[in-house]
Amino acid sequence: MERKVKKEVTGFRTKDGAGVSLVRVLGPDSISDYDPILMLDSFDSTNPEDYTKGFPLHPHRGIETISYVYRGQMTHRDSLGNEDTIGDGEVQWMTAGSGIMHEERLPASERLLGVQLWLNLPAKDKMIAPAYNSIKRNQIQEIPLEKGKLRLLAGEYKEYKGYQSMYLPLNYYDIHLDAGASITIDTKEDRSIMLFTLSGQAMVGDEKIQEKTAVKLTEGDQVRINARDQRAQVLYVSSTLLDEPVAWGGPIVMNTKEELNQAFSDLDQGTFLKEEIDY
Repeated sequence: MERKVKKEVTGFRTKDGAGVSLVRVLGPDSISDYDPILMLDSFDSTNPEDYTKGFPLHPHRGIETISYVYRGQMTHRDSLGNEDTIGDGEVQWMTAGSGIMHEERLPASERLLGVQLWLNLPAKDKMIAPAYNSIKRNQIQEIPLEKGKLRLLAGEYKEYKGYQSMYLPLNYYDIHLDAGASITIDTKEDRSIMLFTLSGQAMVGDEKIQEKTAVKLTEGDQVRINARDQRAQVLYVSSTLLDEPVAWGGPIVMNTKEELNQAFSDLDQGTFLKEEIDY
């Protein structure tokens, strides 16, 4: 059975961090529909003044942040002592777990184009040790398609395997389709699947999806994506439903109000970081 569009959210322009202009697509209002994806922010600018102020040091707990920079650069620095820069097609994968402090700098470039996803952690894994990984270009397979390509950012595609998520299964593809091209992807029926039109418009089944729009798909065993009369760049994210309660406060996402209050109490008392730090 072919999957269709069940929900559709087009992003809106806002600012975050120290004044970074971005398009916020998913957030607290879309939790139940897009589970386990909590947030999706999209960056697309040729004006460095839109983003070079970056995101100063801030905390996270209970989630994973996955940043994909297709064009431009992002430098990550955290309380575990990690410092790393990705750019032009690379991925940063940060597991906040029990608590981490990090900052993100966005150096000036010809164009900044990419997204950051917040992936929820299961209740049993909320307080696991924090960690950081980057997925560099030499770890990302580019699979040729007829009139396009698929970049395997994480998970599996047919016989190909990429970076593996530790806590939730996640297939993450960057699909490029030339005008008139299409792709049909076989899917497991129990997977929760979201698509995001990073650049250009696309047809999902028989429905036209505008640029910078996230769509949640119905159940089924395949999805068909078409570019029609223009090139399209579509992100494909497949995982499993958590169907757990969510208590969300700013950069912290837990399961209960009590856990959320404890996290902010830990911040106030200086006990938020549970791991050895070098910052």
